[in-house]
Amino acid sequence: MDHYINKPGEGAEMTDRKTYDVAIVGYGPVGCTAANLLGQLGLNVVVVERDPDIYARARAISIDEEVVRIWQQVGLADRLNADMQPGCGASFVDAKGVPFVRLLPVSRGNGHPPQQFIYQPALEKVLREGVDRFPNVSVLLQHECLRLVPRDDGVELMLADLTTDEFRRIRATYVIAADGGSSATRAQLGVGFGGRTFAERWIVIDTKVLKEWPGHDRLRFHCTPERPTVDCPTPLGHHRWEFPVRDEEDERDLLSEDAIWKVLRGQGITPDDVRILGFACYSHHVRFADRWRVGRIFLAGDAAHAMPPWIGQGMCAGVRDVANLCWKLGAVLNGSLPESVLDTYQTERLPHVREVTNRAVKTGKLIIERNRFRAAARNHLFRAASKVPYFLTWLRDHRWLPDARYRDGLLARNGNGAVGWLIPQPRVRDEKGDSVRLDDVVGGRWTVLHTGRTSEGPDWRAAGVPALEVIPPGSAPRADCIVDTDGSLTAWLHKKGASALVVRPDGFVYAGAADGQPLPPPPAGFKS
Repeated sequence: MDHYINKPGEGAEMTDRKTYDVAIVGYGPVGCTAANLLGQLGLNVVVVERDPDIYARARAISIDEEVVRIWQQVGLADRLNADMQPGCGASFVDAKGVPFVRLLPVSRGNGHPPQQFIYQPALEKVLREGVDRFPNVSVLLQHECLRLVPRDDGVELMLADLTTDEFRRIRATYVIAADGGSSATRAQLGVGFGGRTFAERWIVIDTKVLKEWPGHDRLRFHCTPERPTVDCPTPLGHHRWEFPVRDEEDERDLLSEDAIWKVLRGQGITPDDVRILGFACYSHHVRFADRWRVGRIFLAGDAAHAMPPWIGQGMCAGVRDVANLCWKLGAVLNGSLPESVLDTYQTERLPHVREVTNRAVKTGKLIIERNRFRAAARNHLFRAASKVPYFLTWLRDHRWLPDARYRDGLLARNGNGAVGWLIPQPRVRDEKGDSVRLDDVVGGRWTVLHTGRTSEGPDWRAAGVPALEVIPPGSAPRADCIVDTDGSLTAWLHKKGASALVVRPDGFVYAGAADGQPLPPPPAGFKS
């Protein structure tokens, strides 16, 4: 892999290089994920990052099963899972530490734990090591993208080498800007970033665990009017706390070890339990970029949207962004889909991001209630409601992560109930009889799945799209079939009213058909 680490005399080589397929600005988790996805597609990619190394301070703290499934596409899920800590749910506790409601994670069938805690620097290290596998991906550390100049056939990037003060020009057919909430790319493009910033600022404390204590492995929201606090486990021997700055406090007075220890001791934590690694002050935002695409340039992650951290979806949303975008860029660049398909990126992703953000805001309001009387009423109400059948299920379904589903975009609108949904990922048996995750058989390509009760689609067959029959548990493995080991995939198809469907490379269902119905044809301009 090419690491251009600012050696004198390289400028001419860089300027004379052929145009890259895709340039990625920003090398955090979102940029890393994009580089892995595009590298695996065989595209010629360059990453531009101003910092010399991974940002040492942990920011994101949790991920969900769908995000790990995305990393599974590039062969990193098992390695990443090894460094993660499965979650035990979230407890909302009162001033005495007694829970008034508890939400337990429930699998959505993606083949990975539904909730896991991460230590972000370790996660990014694995993602970058994943990029190192691809000789077609070049990484330019300590380079800043100063300007983007659209051309008829691509985008010209003016780069500054931050160690030599040299300037370089490179070209890319497309650009993904994953350069964070203060995105210079978004500002240069003149894209609005509307929304609001919450008045409260939050202190975040990262610690190394020296001695474990009861409950150290649980996520707890201390919903105390005087000092709401997030108490969060992180793997690899870390733990994290977050608390807001009160109106009468000066944040500068809180950014000292003495002040931090005062807060931690209020949680029953002493220097015998943890060592403080760092602390910082952050604001929470709700913002959405007006446009996620400007010509050949795309915004992703925090550059496109910002949300409060209450349900742990900020980084996850960015990973979902590039999972949606990268396969489409690959399809356009290899000629299998028309360029217009790139317009579906924001169409598909924005509604889900808005709903996630809305739920994060509502969860935050539940946590940071400052009025003692309303807080007491909240505690009583939720304790009583928790005894009502299905209340906690409703609360989880309407306040935590929404379903992975697209209602508009690159979809066949023939009324089938499976269209737009992310297909579940059970373990199946392949034609060799091996037990594998579904995506390891069908992932990364267009695929027709059918139960044998309807046509697998002559148009799709003519286009060269493979078809696999889903056969019942206990069936003998055979060619062009997968055995639905536990029957869950067949049950899902039945629930959605589909006996045949077309799965996109990202796992979302493009088209579905019931018994006796034909599958809709491929999208206009489709070539296998």
